[in-house]
Amino acid sequence: MRHSIIDLHPQRILIRSTNWIGDAIITTPAVRTIRRNFPNAKISILALPWVADVFAASPHVDEVILYQKKKEHSGMAGMWKLAGLLAEQRFDLAILLQNAISAAILTKLAGIPARAGYTTDGRALLLTNGVKLRREVKKIHQVNYYQEMLRGLGLVCGSNELFLQLPEPDIAWARAQAGGLGPGPLVGLNPGAAYGPAKRWPAGYFKQLATLLRRELRATMVVFGTGADAEAAREIEQGAPGHVVDLAGKTSLAQAMAMIGVCDVFVTNDSGLMHVGAALKTPLVAIFGSTNSITTGPYSDNAVIIQKNLPCRPCYKTTCETGFRCMLEITPQEVFAVVRKILVGAPTSQVR
Repeated sequence: MRHSIIDLHPQRILIRSTNWIGDAIITTPAVRTIRRNFPNAKISILALPWVADVFAASPHVDEVILYQKKKEHSGMAGMWKLAGLLAEQRFDLAILLQNAISAAILTKLAGIPARAGYTTDGRALLLTNGVKLRREVKKIHQVNYYQEMLRGLGLVCGSNELFLQLPEPDIAWARAQAGGLGPGPLVGLNPGAAYGPAKRWPAGYFKQLATLLRRELRATMVVFGTGADAEAAREIEQGAPGHVVDLAGKTSLAQAMAMIGVCDVFVTNDSGLMHVGAALKTPLVAIFGSTNSITTGPYSDNAVIIQKNLPCRPCYKTTCETGFRCMLEITPQEVFAVVRKILVGAPTSQVR
């Protein structure tokens, strides 16, 4: 690193967001750190459309710029077009939370004079202010990953607490939806995970859990996810007919996030929506299979992680070829017992 970016006194800052919902949520403490170190700067964040709602109502950014990577900004021609649009805004500084070399190329093409970030992915020569990624940072929660980068750039880092502010119309919509569902606890179920099937607790287990929740606790369930989770949602509905609301693929991200915020408990795979629940402080039951709960678990004091200590995990594989024990050994009865304890206020271990 040549010097602290504080010494640059930037007036117009571009943040390149990460590309996935969970990663974007994990960067929210870093975005807050940037705002607090540059309280008078205009801060814009460049984000893909499916994560833009994470920052739409954030007081820490002044503008969300959409990176339409699958439309007008696709390919090299699209990147040149986007670079031209960014150049018109005359940014003084780009802070690259996304690690890809493409982020450094784009901001170089945009003529942004100061470009800061980790020197990973072969982009050291494209950065004016680079930070070397220390090995020990990879072993702790990823919230620290982005904060440590900013610390390396000379910023004073604030709290690691996740931050998510939602638009008032979406909050009002979620409250109205919840208010029309009748008495009893409202339990969110999230059977999806974009990473691959190795992160997905079986839909049949979610179905059995729905049956237990309705029979024992008179709960109403809301199923979250994308259109890709429609089949799983239909199977879950069979576990408690008439008492499961299928929202998979039927809401905006902001509406889904607001709905998670009104749930009494949220049962979820390791996914982007899991991190949403953590940021909103919704009581969570997070089910982990192939991934590492230490580095990517819900960053929340209001979460219980259920996982099996097997010699093969975390394997980080997208699919399992050795029996899927890490997920199959987590029973619906085990998850139900944790949900019950949360709802009645009984003490629970944060990792089971």
